[in-house]
Amino acid sequence: MPLNSEFDDLGAAGDDRASILIVDDLPDKLLVFSTILEDLGHELVCVLSGAEALKEVLRREFAAILLDVNMPDIDGFETAELIRQYKRSAHTPIIFITSYADEMQTIRGYSLGAVDYILSPVVPEILRSKVKVFVELHLMQRRLRRRANERVELAAAEAARLVAEENTRRTDFLSQAGRVLSASLDIEVAARRLVEMLVPQFAQRATVALGDAEGGIGFALEGRNRGYGRCEVDLLTAAGLDPAEHAAIRAVLAEPAVPPPAGEAAVLLLPLVTAGRAIGVVRVHLAGPGADRVTVAELVDRAAPALENARLYRSLQVEIEERRAVEAQLQGSNRRKDEFLAMLSHELRNPLAPIRTALEVIRRLAPADPKLTWATEVTGRQVVHLTRLVEDLLDVARINQGKIALQLESLDLRAVLAHAVETVRPFIESRRHHLNKDVPDVPVMLRGDFARLSQVVANLLNNAAKYTEEGGSIELTLTLPSEGRALITVRDNGMGIDSDLLPNVFEMFEQGKQSLDRSQGGLGVGLTLVQRLVGLHDGTVQALSAGAGRGSEFRVVLPCLAEVGDAHGVAGEAVPVALRAGCRILVVDDNRDAAEATSVLLELSGHEVKTVGDGPEALASAPVYAPDVVLLDIGLPGMDGYEIAVRLRQVAETRSSCIIALTGYGQPADRARARAAGFDHHLTKPADPDELLRLVEGWLRTSKPGAGIALAGREASNSANIAPG
Repeated sequence: MPLNSEFDDLGAAGDDRASILIVDDLPDKLLVFSTILEDLGHELVCVLSGAEALKEVLRREFAAILLDVNMPDIDGFETAELIRQYKRSAHTPIIFITSYADEMQTIRGYSLGAVDYILSPVVPEILRSKVKVFVELHLMQRRLRRRANERVELAAAEAARLVAEENTRRTDFLSQAGRVLSASLDIEVAARRLVEMLVPQFAQRATVALGDAEGGIGFALEGRNRGYGRCEVDLLTAAGLDPAEHAAIRAVLAEPAVPPPAGEAAVLLLPLVTAGRAIGVVRVHLAGPGADRVTVAELVDRAAPALENARLYRSLQVEIEERRAVEAQLQGSNRRKDEFLAMLSHELRNPLAPIRTALEVIRRLAPADPKLTWATEVTGRQVVHLTRLVEDLLDVARINQGKIALQLESLDLRAVLAHAVETVRPFIESRRHHLNKDVPDVPVMLRGDFARLSQVVANLLNNAAKYTEEGGSIELTLTLPSEGRALITVRDNGMGIDSDLLPNVFEMFEQGKQSLDRSQGGLGVGLTLVQRLVGLHDGTVQALSAGAGRGSEFRVVLPCLAEVGDAHGVAGEAVPVALRAGCRILVVDDNRDAAEATSVLLELSGHEVKTVGDGPEALASAPVYAPDVVLLDIGLPGMDGYEIAVRLRQVAETRSSCIIALTGYGQPADRARARAAGFDHHLTKPADPDELLRLVEGWLRTSKPGAGIALAGREASNSANIAPG
């Protein structure tokens, strides 16, 4: 910016051309003056009155003003006086032109700042020479001002450059410092690096003191300048600090908002503050009066978060180590508990076997005495009860140790419920409970361990009978709330479950409050066993109760195939796979209409069909449904058909299945990619129904010849039934 703003407009006019103002009320005289001065080559501005002259003075700057003394409205003296009131024209040379001049007029003119007095008529050479001198002087002043402004601007630019370079240097230094301080999560390493950045570049000596949990000083590092750019760092304790320094640091830790000493103090106390809390203090003995205090303060501000992160990391490490020690201790205790349960169960089974054998010998050889018969029956029932308790303990121990392997098979869930009911029926009848059963009329198929699932349902029924007063009501229902899920519900109107017990009801040995007579009995492992066995079947179990005395409800959700219609099947019995004429087909397509149409086509041909809409559902159904053939769409949402095919080949139940691709992509590259993913065949949409059936039936004849013959007979029968006429 120029030094004097009134000269801002000079650049536009240039350095070799000026403006001259000529003021006279006679046009002829203006013409004469213009003719005389036009040889100078400058701009001539001619006006007829003092008012017009004032307007022109406001618009621009003039090198000289020729002013007639005698004018009708405002004479030359008044005009000159007004011109001198403007800052722009306060020193502009004024030459008065008059036909006569006495001593009084001359004195008045010079008092108003006139530089000359010329009598009219003028001598052209004299007028031209005088005006030329003033114009050249004006141009010289203009050049000097411009050069002065240029020097000022150059100096300002240089100062700005130096400031920018200093800011850049400071920013680069602080950025590098932030990276160095944050590079280590060891708090002592980070504090040492801070000291080394301060000494000797900014300080002769610096101390970094970090607070402890009690508000005292945990540890401190002190760095000293040993010359030649070397910093020697020592680890100090609170006792090793100078008493005055220790007191000053404690004061800043207690009141971090206290500002550091101002002015030219040689020592700065800067708090390390994060989240409004002081975690430490930095005491800096500056290297000299010219030390960069701003950079030192910013460096300390940036160091605070890095040191806090390191402190938190150390605390987290300590906590993790403590948790690991506690976890290892708990795992060891849990392992010893499981080993004890397993040993106890085995040791208890050893005497049970001869007791049961001896009881059977007594029953066969003893005379028909009513009291003896009663005694053997009581002993037999108690041996059975004790055996069951031992088996529950042993099962829990086996599950915890990972020693239970399920014997998976295709089974009807209705048969599982029927077997469980028969198992606990004597106990239910002995307590005179009323049992209501509600199961579907058609098979509900799944893959599971028949004995273990029966054990789950039997334990829930036994639990309901045990905690329901005699003559109570128990409900057992089997429903399919959603495709691919079966829900088993056991509901009673018994004692219910307290709200404080409900979240932990499946924990081992967890039971409600027992009276002194322990009328319910049990060890508290039955529900634990239920939860573990259901989890092994990829299911979930949930306990519900409105509170004590308001009954309880247990819900078991298991993955299943859904209802399988069979008009000739017997309820509760699974249909053997070997007797099916067709094959089991899984259709995977997000287009519901296309999936249903394909399903109808295949069912009319004698096949059993299940449809799913996406990849996760297909992968969840495959191990349970165990399809012989999979019709798989490629363009599925979330997970495409290629990925599903690869994962199906990794599942034992579908590793040898026939997988057929249904897709809109039919290029050679698409077919090659399908083969690489594990597809056996590739059909382009819309697929030819006859070709689809030929692929399915061809695979069926090669893999199951007997089923293929049965299918041919069924097809012939179907053709006869639907033939026209």
